[in-house]
Amino acid sequence: MNGAIFFSGKYGSTEQYANWIGVATGLPVFDIKDTKADPSNYEYLILGSSIIYFRLTIRKWVNANLSKLNGRSKILFSVSGEGASAKLNKWVAASLPDNLLSQMEHVALSGKLDHSKVSLWIRLMLLIGSLINPDPKASKDERYGFDHVDKDSIGPIIELVRQLEHNEVPVPS
Repeated sequence: MNGAIFFSGKYGSTEQYANWIGVATGLPVFDIKDTKADPSNYEYLILGSSIIYFRLTIRKWVNANLSKLNGRSKILFSVSGEGASAKLNKWVAASLPDNLLSQMEHVALSGKLDHSKVSLWIRLMLLIGSLINPDPKASKDERYGFDHVDKDSIGPIIELVRQLEHNEVPVPS
């Protein structure tokens, strides 16, 4: 089976993960802005997306390419400060069509927040959020930023790719 990685990111963490996965698997990596990023050329897909304002940044591309995505095995990795949680699952579900989401495996990866790379507006929103956030750790992260990007966390994705390559995961219909 042949596969590829398609990603959408804003500040670099998602691209970093996509490149690490590409090196570990030998799969080509495409930014969705690349005109050569055609998912119909591949049997399985790894879709990577950052989450901004509680939505996957890849959602518009997914909807525009829905017919090319259906019927292929898919792995989704999301990158955010939230980590795996019911809240994150809700954001992912709000971003993608239910029928597509049911056809993919989702792996949550931790991102980073560098205040020097975000707009003044976002920094202000984060400051306000940090003041009302009841979780002390999340409040601190919102206020001061964080870097939880971890190369080792791609392990579950590499294992899913291995399973796909050995036909151990059924191709959705």
